Amino acid sequence: MAPGVFCVSLLTVIIAQSVECCVPHSIQAQVPVEVRPGYVISQVTGCHIQGQWLTSSDPHFAMRSDGTIVTVDVTTVTPEGRSFWVRGRDGGGLHWRMEVHLSPDPELEHIQVPMRVPFNVPAHKGVQRGPSEVLRRSKRRWSPLPFSIIEQDIPPFPKDVELVGSDSSVNFTVYYMIIGPGVTMPPEKLFSVDRHTGMVRVHYPVDREQYPKFVFTAQVFDGRSGKQTDRPLDITVLVEDINDNAPTFSGPLTFSVLEQCKPGTEVGEVKSTDKDEADTPHTKIRYTLLTGGQFFTIGSHSGLITAKTSTLDRETQVVNAVIVEIRDMDGAKNGLFNTATATITLLDINDNPPTFRETTYKATVKENRADVLVLRIPVDDKDEEKTPNWNARFVITQGNENGNFRIDADPETNEGLLYVVKPLDFEKGKTVKLMISAQNEAPLVGMAGTWLSIPVDVSVGDEDEGPEFTPPNMVIRVKENTPNGTLLSTYTALDPETKSSKGIKYYTKCDPGSWIAVGETTGELRVANTIDLESPLVTNGAYTITIEAVDESKKSGNGNITLLIEDVNDNVPMIVPGTYLTLCEGEDGQMGSVTIEAEDADLSPYARPFNFMLPEGHDGKWRLRDIQNGSAVLEQVVEMARGVYTVPVRVTDLQNKGGVQVLSVRVCQCLAGECVAKRSSVSVGIWGVLAMLLAFLLLLLLCLLFVFYCSTKGEKIYMEDCSGGMLLKSNTEAPGDEVKSAALLIVPSTGVAVDTVDGSVKGAGLVGLLDQNGAGCPAPGPPLIGQKTINLNRESMYQTSSRRDFLTAQGQSSFYSTGQYGGGNFYTDTTFLKQSQASSTLSALHTWKTNELYLGKKLVYFGDESDERYADDVARAYGYEGEGSPTGSVGCCSDFGDQDNLDFLDSLGSKFKTLANICMDKEEEI
Repeated sequence: MAPGVFCVSLLTVIIAQSVECCVPHSIQAQVPVEVRPGYVISQVTGCHIQGQWLTSSDPHFAMRSDGTIVTVDVTTVTPEGRSFWVRGRDGGGLHWRMEVHLSPDPELEHIQVPMRVPFNVPAHKGVQRGPSEVLRRSKRRWSPLPFSIIEQDIPPFPKDVELVGSDSSVNFTVYYMIIGPGVTMPPEKLFSVDRHTGMVRVHYPVDREQYPKFVFTAQVFDGRSGKQTDRPLDITVLVEDINDNAPTFSGPLTFSVLEQCKPGTEVGEVKSTDKDEADTPHTKIRYTLLTGGQFFTIGSHSGLITAKTSTLDRETQVVNAVIVEIRDMDGAKNGLFNTATATITLLDINDNPPTFRETTYKATVKENRADVLVLRIPVDDKDEEKTPNWNARFVITQGNENGNFRIDADPETNEGLLYVVKPLDFEKGKTVKLMISAQNEAPLVGMAGTWLSIPVDVSVGDEDEGPEFTPPNMVIRVKENTPNGTLLSTYTALDPETKSSKGIKYYTKCDPGSWIAVGETTGELRVANTIDLESPLVTNGAYTITIEAVDESKKSGNGNITLLIEDVNDNVPMIVPGTYLTLCEGEDGQMGSVTIEAEDADLSPYARPFNFMLPEGHDGKWRLRDIQNGSAVLEQVVEMARGVYTVPVRVTDLQNKGGVQVLSVRVCQCLAGECVAKRSSVSVGIWGVLAMLLAFLLLLLLCLLFVFYCSTKGEKIYMEDCSGGMLLKSNTEAPGDEVKSAALLIVPSTGVAVDTVDGSVKGAGLVGLLDQNGAGCPAPGPPLIGQKTINLNRESMYQTSSRRDFLTAQGQSSFYSTGQYGGGNFYTDTTFLKQSQASSTLSALHTWKTNELYLGKKLVYFGDESDERYADDVARAYGYEGEGSPTGSVGCCSDFGDQDNLDFLDSLGSKFKTLANICMDKEEEI
């Protein structure tokens, strides 16, 4: 045997099964690769083996009564090895089990003798053999078999598991160590090894469901040097399962099935699991129904619940609760189990028709009433509410041949709602008998029943009614253009109660074209206006009139008359869209042509096909061809100059009714179907674009000149010989001949009231006029204040100064505005006004309105001027200077009562004299 190789001796494992037994838990044996029959594997000794019942789980091996394990037939052992179980049971019912692991050894092929080694003695201590037991092992193959422990084993602890031994112990004093899971790794300190003997022990219970096996490493060391004397060996410890877990439910326990289903219908599957070792009795589960067995069954191993009967009724019991038991050990009494309640809901089918609460119903309604509810019919239904199986649908099976009734279902109460939709007539029937059936939206299933019906009697109440026309809708055929006054028919009504037309009068209620006149007392229908089939009031050849009949009690009734109008040939074909046509010149010597079309408002046979022809005596330059149903082609016969030609064409309908229509045909050269001249008239060429640009440049130049003119308009001219005085540029050299004076208007702060009732403009605060010889120069003395009626003539306005035309005290654009200087608002204007007669004052208001734009521009101009100008133009209020002042009132704009006296100019000072002289010179020149 090579040094450093482990030797594992299989010892006895004491198994507690009510009594102590000396049979080892597992053994390992090396055998040839091919084992022949009769080959002795090993022998089990101890615990009085002889006389026990012995068996093997592998049919290739057998147990003799003395405990010898032998081969039955030729068996091959693969390199991975082979394992099986052997069991024994004595007469008292106590049994044991031992696992046998075989590993192949090719060196044993020539040796086929049984090997008898007691397993309760360590192999390294040697065993005495008989003469026939001369087996020698030249080499040991190390693939150690798994050890086993029982999960959740009972105390006391520790317990021996197996003995681990090494052949190096022959030559060395060794000690053993183990490391790995269960030792130095979780769960720690579960296993230990005796350092000297190599016995592996377990120290506390372990759960197989958490740790099904352990693989740790065994090591052997020299006691003196501490060095390993053999290679490490992996040890596998299997945890044997015990039935310590009851099965549990793993799936839903809520199922549903239709009521009255057939037996065997699947309801649902109950699912469960067991944590114990699979494919063992510990996990073999049996299903059982503890309750509900009269309606359902369950598969013992599948857990599938099925219907047992076809009498399941949802209306009797909607939910069925059944208790299900699951038990392992295939349902054995010692098996662990669990129970749960499975809920089976029965689904509704329409197996119950609606039922009426009464056997018959009665209702009352007045005649001539429509769209009224007359009866509510309650029903009961046992099926599930608010579903098609419960929702009622009512049908009138008899008595509603005239369509007077309608029945609906109330979605909330499921009642039938009986309506009268067409008025009933008491005179035609005092009672209406109906038969009403109650049904569901879903068809009946699961039974041979039918829908139920009940009779309903509807009593009609009598009322005083208006006249009734017979028939209610009359149809009259009439030709269009029937002469006025023609009697078409007589349309009368009767009183439903008296069956007489006495005292009934007739009126036209609706006649869009006023074509028919009705006799008030006779009901005669006569033509009142021309009946025209082509009128837009006619639809599909029919014209409708409504006639109203009124009896002596003012009750009324209506009747409808439909005139079916027959066509007459009262229209001639007309060329459309007009008589002006364009004919394009032909190309390559071909003659030009144009298509003419015609339409006729009449119907067939007074319309198409039309006949087109040129009247007799035409000039021969034209001809017609390709005459179709409603069109023809007009073509040139000879070449013509461009221009407009008149062509007479006679068009007649199928009855040869028509006439000559004169066409205006324009002959021209065309481009893309249009005359070239016509196209050029609406297009703009390059010269047109240049002309527009030139006009734009001229307009721009004009605007620049206007801006220049406006920018130089307010320039001031100072006179060398006048200290502080200045003259303004004026656009006119002198006032017109007709100008007599200028006005100074003083307007109160409350504004001016304007009255145009008499054609005059009246104002308050009118001051006297300046003297015409003074040319607007002020005279000394207080201003004359009063009220006058003035006439402003547009033609009499002239501008004498670009700066002194019009002024407001605040520079605002409104003529009437609030003053800036003291007790009133002052307006001055050096424009000369021509005084007209009193009869011409009507034009004053119009004149001021038409000059609003002009005055507004002036106000903007004055608003831009400096404040110094107001010193000259605005009348100011001064303190009282005392009586006898030689100069009188001071002010540049004062007006005087004596307008013709210019002597005041001599006392105004040098500055004013200079201005006065200039003004006088201008006046003399004029």
